[in-house]
Amino acid sequence: MFFDHKRPTLFRSTATTVAVALIVFQLITLAVTAYFIMLPMARRSADDLAALMVLSAQTWVELPPQTRADFGLELAKKHHLWLFDDTAALPGYERSLPYLTLLENSLEARTGEDIRIKTTEWEQAWFWTEIHTGGKLIRIGFPRDQLGMQPPLALLLVLAATVALTLITAVILARRITRPLERLSEAARRVGQGNVPEALPESGPEELASLARAFNQMALQVQELLANRTTLLAGISHDLRTPLARMRLAVEMLPENANPKIIARLQNDLEEMNRLIGEFLAFSRGLEKEAAQENDLNQILQELADNARNGGAEITWQPQRPCMRAVGQMALRRILANLIGNAVRYGADKAVEIECDCANKITVIRVLDRGPGIPPEQVENVFRPFYRLESSRSSATGGSGLGLAIARQLADINGWKIELLPRAGGGTEARLIIH
Repeated sequence: MFFDHKRPTLFRSTATTVAVALIVFQLITLAVTAYFIMLPMARRSADDLAALMVLSAQTWVELPPQTRADFGLELAKKHHLWLFDDTAALPGYERSLPYLTLLENSLEARTGEDIRIKTTEWEQAWFWTEIHTGGKLIRIGFPRDQLGMQPPLALLLVLAATVALTLITAVILARRITRPLERLSEAARRVGQGNVPEALPESGPEELASLARAFNQMALQVQELLANRTTLLAGISHDLRTPLARMRLAVEMLPENANPKIIARLQNDLEEMNRLIGEFLAFSRGLEKEAAQENDLNQILQELADNARNGGAEITWQPQRPCMRAVGQMALRRILANLIGNAVRYGADKAVEIECDCANKITVIRVLDRGPGIPPEQVENVFRPFYRLESSRSSATGGSGLGLAIARQLADINGWKIELLPRAGGGTEARLIIH
């Protein structure tokens, strides 16, 4: 089974969907919490601080000069507010914090003036503002620690934790869903190759357990069906070959004055029937994967090319350096013999070329002809049993329609792949890919 790697996997799609849904939910939760809880609390805190600052400035102006120092020390000690006469201009550096904006709005509402909070950097950040009261310009400042809040850092940490937990949760949920499906896909692939897969565990959620149970039953039924088919056709073959043998014997015992043409025609018909029965059996038989052994693919191709030449075909094949691969030799020979035979049969009496690309991990064998080619919409159909592009059903113009079906079965069992591609300049390229 070959997967389209351009398509997203079920695991990735599920994990992405769950992750996006959870992240959106968390963002909505954060937004609602910030707007309906954090923002009102911040406004109330800013309004309280603004009231304290305005009241402190007004009190400082109304106090006698000799008591102002004590008031300032008490204010700094208990409320961390520092109050001075305006002596020097504040720097132009402004820090844009959401809380400071709320504080400015509260101060403006209480004083009726345009208030700006500016920043100085000593050992730590200090925030300063100036308030007109009692005919004086009073400067009030407080350190960064007075706020006791770090909204950007808090939001960043919450968002990071939310994303991390969301992704972990999405991966776990997606894996729980997709792992049984991956096992099911692998088992289905083995069934498609004619092998008997291990029984899937019938555990987990009820839906997945029910699916595994149904698949296990189906796999057993498929194996029983294949076994019954093989037994049935083996019996039919035995029953048919017995009268065929008697017919062959009867033809041999015909008198010498019998028409030679009729005798030759009967013998050809008997051989054709015997060949067809053999092909039917080969297709219906439960094909098992052949034990792989090291073989030189170039040597196998050389033998097949020589056999085709001996049959009168024109074959172009140039042996190369040894190409050693661990393959099932009988399966490989049967597949290649079928591809070469088709190329010779439908190649319009032109030379058939054979190429072997022996790479490190993947070997590609190409059989190229200059025949009429295969229409793109018919490429998959020619691998169906008994399907032929040529509709006359004559053995002179085509085979039984089982050759490519058997070749596809053998390739699937061994994990190989057969492709039929249009050839540049006309014809067909039959490609066998060995992994």
